[in-house]
Amino acid sequence: MNFRKAIAAVLMTAALAGCAQTEGQQRAGTGALIGGAGGALVGQAIGGNTESTLIGAAGGALLGAVVGSATTPQRRGEQMCRYQDPRGRIYTAPCDDRYYNGDY
Repeated sequence: MNFRKAIAAVLMTAALAGCAQTEGQQRAGTGALIGGAGGALVGQAIGGNTESTLIGAAGGALLGAVVGSATTPQRRGEQMCRYQDPRGRIYTAPCDDRYYNGDY
């Protein structure tokens, strides 16, 4: 793969990562970019050939996307809590202020 194609692929990936709608998608895209670049460097350092570089880039991108998505903080009101009503039934609903204040 020549250098121009590699640069074009990186620029297209960066442009698509910027089009994400939610914060989680943006963090996953950023994590994939950083992980892919780091994985490519590690793959090249370990294997010293194109195949190992591509495998490292793919593994790094996958790991970066998973970590970026998993570390996205949830906004207030998106957390779900379990409650018990006076009859003993357990139900799930968005957490109230007791959860956020630590008074549960």
